[in-house]
Amino acid sequence: MEQLNRRHALLGLAVASTLVPAGRAAAQSSGSPEGREIAPGVRRVDYTKRETMIPNYKTVSMRDNIYQPGASTSGSSMSNDMVCHMLEGELTVNTGAGDTVYKKGDVWSCSKGMPEYSKNTGTTVAIMRVIDLLPA
Repeated sequence: MEQLNRRHALLGLAVASTLVPAGRAAAQSSGSPEGREIAPGVRRVDYTKRETMIPNYKTVSMRDNIYQPGASTSGSSMSNDMVCHMLEGELTVNTGAGDTVYKKGDVWSCSKGMPEYSKNTGTTVAIMRVIDLLPA
Protein backbone atom coordinates (compact mmCIF):
# COMPACT_ATOMS: atom_id res chain seq x y z
CA MET A 1 0.00 0.00 0.00
CA GLU A 2 1.25 3.48 -0.84
CA GLN A 3 2.16 5.83 1.94
CA LEU A 4 -0.27 8.72 2.31
CA ASN A 5 1.34 12.15 2.33
CA ARG A 6 -0.03 15.66 2.70
CA ARG A 7 -0.31 16.17 -1.08
CA HIS A 8 -2.44 13.02 -1.48
CA ALA A 9 -4.68 14.01 1.43
CA LEU A 10 -5.28 17.52 0.06
CA LEU A 11 -5.96 16.17 -3.42
CA GLY A 12 -8.49 13.70 -1.96
CA LEU A 13 -10.26 16.45 -0.03
CA ALA A 14 -10.38 18.67 -3.12
CA VAL A 15 -11.92 15.89 -5.22
CA ALA A 16 -14.42 14.96 -2.49
CA SER A 17 -15.54 18.57 -2.09
CA THR A 18 -16.45 18.79 -5.77
CA LEU A 19 -18.74 15.77 -5.39
CA VAL A 20 -21.04 17.47 -2.85
CA PRO A 21 -23.90 19.15 -4.75
CA ALA A 22 -24.28 22.88 -4.18
CA GLY A 23 -26.43 23.68 -1.16
CA ARG A 24 -26.36 20.13 0.24
CA ALA A 25 -23.92 21.05 2.99
CA ALA A 26 -26.08 23.97 4.15
CA ALA A 27 -28.36 23.72 7.18
CA GLN A 28 -31.84 22.42 6.57
CA SER A 29 -34.30 25.16 5.80
CA SER A 30 -37.84 25.04 4.60
CA GLY A 31 -39.19 27.26 1.90
CA SER A 32 -41.46 24.56 0.56
CA PRO A 33 -45.16 24.95 -0.19
CA GLU A 34 -45.86 21.93 2.04
CA GLY A 35 -47.77 22.10 5.26
CA ARG A 36 -50.94 23.96 6.01
CA GLU A 37 -51.94 27.60 6.18
CA ILE A 38 -52.38 28.75 9.79
CA ALA A 39 -53.02 32.43 8.95
CA PRO A 40 -53.04 34.42 5.70
CA GLY A 41 -49.49 34.23 4.34
CA VAL A 42 -48.28 31.89 7.11
CA ARG A 43 -47.70 28.16 6.59
CA ARG A 44 -46.82 25.50 9.15
CA VAL A 45 -44.71 22.51 8.13
CA ASP A 46 -44.58 19.71 10.73
CA TYR A 47 -41.54 17.45 10.85
CA THR A 48 -40.72 14.71 13.32
CA LYS A 49 -41.89 13.86 16.83
CA ARG A 50 -40.02 11.67 19.33
CA GLU A 51 -39.85 10.71 22.98
CA THR A 52 -37.48 12.86 25.01
CA MET A 53 -35.12 12.21 27.90
CA ILE A 54 -35.83 15.65 29.42
CA PRO A 55 -37.66 15.36 32.76
CA ASN A 56 -41.27 16.63 32.75
CA TYR A 57 -41.59 16.19 28.97
CA LYS A 58 -42.81 13.09 27.16
CA THR A 59 -42.13 14.10 23.55
CA VAL A 60 -40.34 16.70 21.49
CA SER A 61 -41.43 17.79 18.02
CA MET A 62 -40.13 20.13 15.35
CA ARG A 63 -41.94 22.43 12.91
CA ASP A 64 -41.37 25.49 10.77
CA ASN A 65 -43.67 28.50 10.58
CA ILE A 66 -43.08 30.24 7.25
CA TYR A 67 -44.15 33.90 7.06
CA GLN A 68 -44.47 35.83 3.82
CA PRO A 69 -43.43 39.53 4.05
CA GLY A 70 -46.08 41.42 6.05
CA ALA A 71 -47.87 38.24 7.21
CA SER A 72 -48.70 37.80 10.87
CA THR A 73 -50.25 35.53 13.49
CA SER A 74 -52.03 36.82 16.55
CA GLY A 75 -54.35 36.03 19.38
CA SER A 76 -53.01 32.63 20.30
CA SER A 77 -51.28 31.58 23.47
CA MET A 78 -48.47 29.07 23.72
CA SER A 79 -49.96 25.62 24.15
CA ASN A 80 -46.68 24.24 25.53
CA ASP A 81 -43.08 25.19 26.33
CA MET A 82 -40.94 25.69 23.23
CA VAL A 83 -37.62 26.86 21.84
CA CYS A 84 -37.65 28.96 18.66
CA HIS A 85 -34.91 29.69 16.14
CA MET A 86 -34.96 32.11 13.19
CA LEU A 87 -33.73 30.15 10.18
CA GLU A 88 -34.31 32.98 7.72
CA GLY A 89 -35.58 36.52 7.66
CA GLU A 90 -36.88 38.64 10.51
CA LEU A 91 -39.90 38.54 12.81
CA THR A 92 -41.25 41.00 15.32
CA VAL A 93 -42.65 38.94 18.21
CA ASN A 94 -44.65 40.09 21.22
CA THR A 95 -44.99 37.53 24.02
CA GLY A 96 -46.65 39.94 26.41
CA ALA A 97 -43.59 42.01 27.35
CA GLY A 98 -43.44 44.26 24.27
CA ASP A 99 -42.05 43.79 20.77
CA THR A 100 -38.76 42.01 20.17
CA VAL A 101 -37.20 41.72 16.72
CA TYR A 102 -35.61 38.34 16.00
CA LYS A 103 -33.28 38.02 13.02
CA LYS A 104 -31.63 35.09 11.23
CA GLY A 105 -29.71 32.99 13.73
CA ASP A 106 -31.50 34.25 16.86
CA VAL A 107 -32.87 31.75 19.40
CA TRP A 108 -35.38 32.27 22.22
CA SER A 109 -37.75 30.31 24.42
CA CYS A 110 -41.38 30.65 25.45
CA SER A 111 -43.41 29.00 28.17
CA LYS A 112 -46.89 27.57 28.11
CA GLY A 113 -49.65 30.18 28.37
CA MET A 114 -47.65 33.16 27.10
CA PRO A 115 -49.42 35.19 24.40
CA GLU A 116 -47.83 35.30 20.97
CA TYR A 117 -48.17 37.90 18.26
CA SER A 118 -45.70 37.50 15.39
CA LYS A 119 -45.26 39.57 12.24
CA ASN A 120 -42.77 39.39 9.41
CA THR A 121 -41.47 42.96 9.40
CA GLY A 122 -38.71 42.18 6.91
CA THR A 123 -38.73 42.21 3.12
CA THR A 124 -38.05 38.48 2.64
CA VAL A 125 -39.68 35.23 3.74
CA ALA A 126 -39.14 34.54 7.46
CA ILE A 127 -38.80 30.99 8.74
CA MET A 128 -39.18 30.34 12.45
CA ARG A 129 -38.20 26.82 13.50
CA VAL A 130 -40.03 25.68 16.64
CA ILE A 131 -39.01 22.83 18.93
CA ASP A 132 -42.10 21.94 20.96
CA LEU A 133 -41.55 20.40 24.41
CA LEU A 134 -44.67 18.36 25.09
CA PRO A 135 -45.58 17.21 28.61
CA ALA A 136 -46.53 13.67 29.55
